[in-house]
Amino acid sequence: MSINENGFSERKTILVTGATGNVGRYVVSQLLDMAVPVRAVVRNPGSVDLPDGVEIVRGDLAEPSTLGETLAGVGAVFLVWPGLPTSLAPAVLDELKKYAQRVVYLSSMSTREGRAQQAEPITDFHATIEKLIEGSGLNWTFLRISGLATNTLGWAQQTRSGDVVRWPYAAAARTLIHEKDVAAVAVQALTSDRHNGAKYILTGPQVLTQAEQVQAIGEAIGRPLRYEEISPEVIRPKMLTQLPPAMVDGMLNAWAGFVREPEPISSKVEEITGTPAHTYKEWAIDHARDFS
Repeated sequence: MSINENGFSERKTILVTGATGNVGRYVVSQLLDMAVPVRAVVRNPGSVDLPDGVEIVRGDLAEPSTLGETLAGVGAVFLVWPGLPTSLAPAVLDELKKYAQRVVYLSSMSTREGRAQQAEPITDFHATIEKLIEGSGLNWTFLRISGLATNTLGWAQQTRSGDVVRWPYAAAARTLIHEKDVAAVAVQALTSDRHNGAKYILTGPQVLTQAEQVQAIGEAIGRPLRYEEISPEVIRPKMLTQLPPAMVDGMLNAWAGFVREPEPISSKVEEITGTPAHTYKEWAIDHARDFS
């Protein structure tokens, strides 16, 4: 593989949206490790902290007209749709397909095939974006992930100030996935056409209740933690200060559902990357500093 004067391989550039996010940061770093040229599109280039070797460009998915100059020479796009209206997606996809051949979209495991409307607003949102991508003319891969383990960083304020995590649905059982593993699959899909048209279910390797997750965090930080279950009615007002009502209710309903029916386990991470998915305990060790 030849190397150009900038030290990059002659492969086409990969554009990463959400490059400063939980998954996007690992997509960027893992692509750099493979000597693949990476371009990160951000709204404010002067305020981001990304590794050396990343080309940082200004652009905003909320303003599709700003994307044109960011796409020259791009072969594939890692797409995270950050809660923007789905009505913007057709214009964004029109810009992407002028240059790129492939899009890898970060979606949700709860998306169900063949439904006119999904069970929850968040799932309906992802299903809509998936449908638009399918009709765009681009090659695509959908990464339908279980809950990101990083979502449990929402407990960090409680663990830093005490030894009790107060939260609803202690028995909600999930297969939370390490952001490293999502990124590892994304990198495979971004750099090979073997994954075109795939809808991958990606999960962690084990089912843990929320109470067991808190226990794993305690082990990682060397301090016993206790899960104190509270009613959803108690936590809902606090969640509403940060999230819209439909999203809050969707999350609470999902956790209630995981008490009755735990999330399934998928082996796709290992099948695609050749490496077993990280356990939640490994994730907690990686993030121990955040909780202590």
